[in-house]
Amino acid sequence: MENEPQNKKLKILCLHGFRTSGAILRKLVERWPQPLLEKLDLVYMDAPYPAQGKSDVDGFYDPPFYEWFQSDEGFKEFYNFEECLEKIQEFMLSNGPFDGVLGFSQGALLTAAIPGMQREGVALSKVPKVKFVIMASGAKFGGSKFGIPKLASDAFSTPITTPSIHIIGETDFMKEESIKLVESFVDPLVIHHPKGHTIPRLDDKSLDMFCNFIAKIQDLP
Repeated sequence: MENEPQNKKLKILCLHGFRTSGAILRKLVERWPQPLLEKLDLVYMDAPYPAQGKSDVDGFYDPPFYEWFQSDEGFKEFYNFEECLEKIQEFMLSNGPFDGVLGFSQGALLTAAIPGMQREGVALSKVPKVKFVIMASGAKFGGSKFGIPKLASDAFSTPITTPSIHIIGETDFMKEESIKLVESFVDPLVIHHPKGHTIPRLDDKSLDMFCNFIAKIQDLP
């Protein structure tokens, strides 16, 4: 029984990218090495809104495709953001409790704001505060590319102390935004990879970093 906390799988809510799906994200994440995957209980949610336009992955992956919220063309005004968070909270209440959240692209934009919104008490207040977040191709609301939805207005007002992993692609069009996001977190773990806008396979060094991070989280009370 003494070893139970170390062996306990971490339950992670996984938030997919814009106009993709939980099933597509699962295919990408499941390419990670088995020694890491066996430490994690990954739960994939589909975003609440059907894609309202063409998906960049259409032709590579099968539909249906979903999106978490909508925005104007300049990414300054956002629509259905509060409703999206309500849906996520409902899912977390039904399928949790969750230890952490993993997000890719639009899902990472959301994931990055969750600790600050929970700290401020404006979203996901009915579920436990997440212990950690993992962002691949992430960005922050209020950066150079994105405006700020009202609910997230104070999410980055002080440095985020929640443990974090930031997966950044060398040729990703979101690379600069991802680097800016890292600056908002205290003691972030950054994993670089040579690919673009994707969830990469993990090399041995990245795997070691990831597993060490997970072990530290498993040791938390």
